[in-house]
Amino acid sequence: MSRVSQQNSGDSQVEDEIGVGPWPGDWPVDDSGAVQAPYDEQLLRDGDRRNVEDRYRYWTLEAIVADLDTSRHDFHVAVENWEHDFNIGSVIRTANAFNAKAFHIVGKRRWNRRGAMVTDRYQHEFHHPTAQDLADWAAAEGLTLVGIDNVPGSVPIEPYDLPCGCVLVFGQEGPGLSAPMREVCEVILHIEQYGSTRSINAGAAAAVAMHAWIRRHVWGQRPSLPIARPDSRRTVQP
Repeated sequence: MSRVSQQNSGDSQVEDEIGVGPWPGDWPVDDSGAVQAPYDEQLLRDGDRRNVEDRYRYWTLEAIVADLDTSRHDFHVAVENWEHDFNIGSVIRTANAFNAKAFHIVGKRRWNRRGAMVTDRYQHEFHHPTAQDLADWAAAEGLTLVGIDNVPGSVPIEPYDLPCGCVLVFGQEGPGLSAPMREVCEVILHIEQYGSTRSINAGAAAAVAMHAWIRRHVWGQRPSLPIARPDSRRTVQP
């Protein structure tokens, strides 16, 4: 059960509370009476209101991280952090949802964690002072830097065959990828848009890009190339 519903007396309004209450019945203990791994004694006693999947209820944080480590995907996420952008937290939360290998902060070490809703604690975090530092690290790891931004010369992400081992790189809300970051990316992809707005929220763009990787490398949905744009004005190649 992922939600506990509570109804106020004399009021028909129902408030949903995330999580579960104290462990029902006898605790899972070993022969010595100690709480068995992977469970957390405090959570068993007080309940678990964390934003985690039901399979991880009552588990310690360390146990959850260790379990996630057995199935992390081969893409990383990097975000430039020059202006303390509040959208970074949303990107990191999405990286957790898609179980990215790790996330990377480029620029200022301190970043706005509020939007991450504590999901960063279940991931592996790296810091790189400059775009070149990130590029050097990626090269040593054999990973391709894939920028996501709607800039001149960028390629539509929809027909592009994303590499398995890569770092999806996102810029700040507004200015997008910095010039130094654009220089070190092997390719820059954009998300096709069909309305009047020039761009979409950085957090939303990150979710689209990560899901594109999941569709390709988890679901095996390889793009068919070449592919015509819906407006039929041109055919694009990756």
